[in-house]
Amino acid sequence: MQFGGGLTALVWCSVFAHIHCDSCRCVTLPSAGVRANCSSQGFRSIPQLPADVTELLLQHNLLTTVTPGYFDALLNLQLVNLSENPFNCECNIRYLSHWLKRNQALSGIAVCASPAELAHRPIDGLADADFPSCVSAECSGWVYNSVLCFALCFLIGLLLWCLQLARNSTFTLGIDERHSGLEAEALRSLKPKHRARMRRSIGSDDMDNPLLNMELLPQILDVLHKQHNIKIKVP
Repeated sequence: MQFGGGLTALVWCSVFAHIHCDSCRCVTLPSAGVRANCSSQGFRSIPQLPADVTELLLQHNLLTTVTPGYFDALLNLQLVNLSENPFNCECNIRYLSHWLKRNQALSGIAVCASPAELAHRPIDGLADADFPSCVSAECSGWVYNSVLCFALCFLIGLLLWCLQLARNSTFTLGIDERHSGLEAEALRSLKPKHRARMRRSIGSDDMDNPLLNMELLPQILDVLHKQHNIKIKVP
C-alpha cells in the first residue's frame, strides 16, 4: 500500500514538474499541457516561451502591444489572459485585435489604455475604421512604391531604347569634307583648291605619293560599315 502511495505521489510530482521558461513560472499540467505563468512580472514585451505552451497568463504586466505573429507560433495555445495591461491601441495593436477576434474562446478581456478616444475599448472589438492614420499611411506607402517602380521601369526602358538606337545608328562621312577628330585628310581630295593648299603645306613631291594604299580601301570601307555602321559617302 505504501508502495502504491509513493508511486502515485511520484506520478503527481512528475506531472506538475517545473520546466524551463524564460523568466516565467512554467509547469506541466495533468492534461499534458504546459502552463506559463508570466503574470505580475513587469514585462514590457512577452518573453520567448516553449512552443508547446497551452496556457499563458500575462495579466498585470506593462504590455503595450504584441509582436505581430507571436501567437501564431504557439500552435497548442488553449488559454491566454492579457487583462490589466496598458495596451496602446494604435497601428501596432492591429495584429492582436485580429488574433483575438479569431480566438475569442481562448482569451480573456484585453482593453485599450490609450489613446484617449479608444480607452477602455475591448481590443477584439476594434475595427479598421478605428485606425484611420494606419490606413492612410499604408495607402501613401503603396502609392509611393508604385510611382517609384514606374519611374524605375521607365528609366530602364529609356536606357534600353537608347542602347538599341545607338546600335542601329549609321554614320555617313564625306571624304571631301573636314571632320574634326577623324583622320579623313588621309583620303586626299581631288578638288583643285584642296590640292593647291596641300601642295603648299607638304610640298609637291609628297603629293604624288599616296597616303593610303587604295587597294585596301574597299576592305576598309567594308569593315567600317559592318562593324561600326560607318558609311563613306563619295561625291
